[in-house]
Amino acid sequence: MSLPAARPRCDRCNLPPHLCLCAELPQVETRTRILLVQHVVEPRKKSNTGRLATLALTNSRLLTYGAPDEALDTALLGEPGTWLLFPDGPTAPPDAPAPRQLVVLDGSWSQTRRMTQRIAALRTIPRLVLPPPAPGTLRLREPTHPSGMSTLDAVARAVALLEGPDTAAPLERLAALRVRRIADCGTLY
Repeated sequence: MSLPAARPRCDRCNLPPHLCLCAELPQVETRTRILLVQHVVEPRKKSNTGRLATLALTNSRLLTYGAPDEALDTALLGEPGTWLLFPDGPTAPPDAPAPRQLVVLDGSWSQTRRMTQRIAALRTIPRLVLPPPAPGTLRLREPTHPSGMSTLDAVARAVALLEGPDTAAPLERLAALRVRRIADCGTLY
């Protein structure tokens, strides 16, 4: 018995051709550098929104955690002025200056928790903790953690907190468009 052929996907956004968001990708400029650290299995997932976030953010970089051929540059993670976007841990003092760099972990809840435990540079940096999403937030599925949300949603909310709602609006529209297109399809592609 042979396996079914894989459905074609856009090389850039990783969505099927009928859901492709490449023509809708905004170019969002931020003062804060967004360093997305993606778990090695995340790029293959259909639900991967971290890639969309880095495609939309002009001041971003994508690193892979766990890939044998890519060394995670931990020096980048420990640069002065670096914060971690994460729902718990040592938060930054209220009077701390805004971060120059925000590390965003991209993976499942259990993968990102393990990443914070295994990457020494992440254990001590201040954390940006987002408030839980508002009830009625448009989602494709229920999160496994009360503060859970897609990486794209989390980045949009963090940018809104750090740089204002106008800067974050294109990311929020992109996240909502993604959910609407997939929901209109009637299946998680």
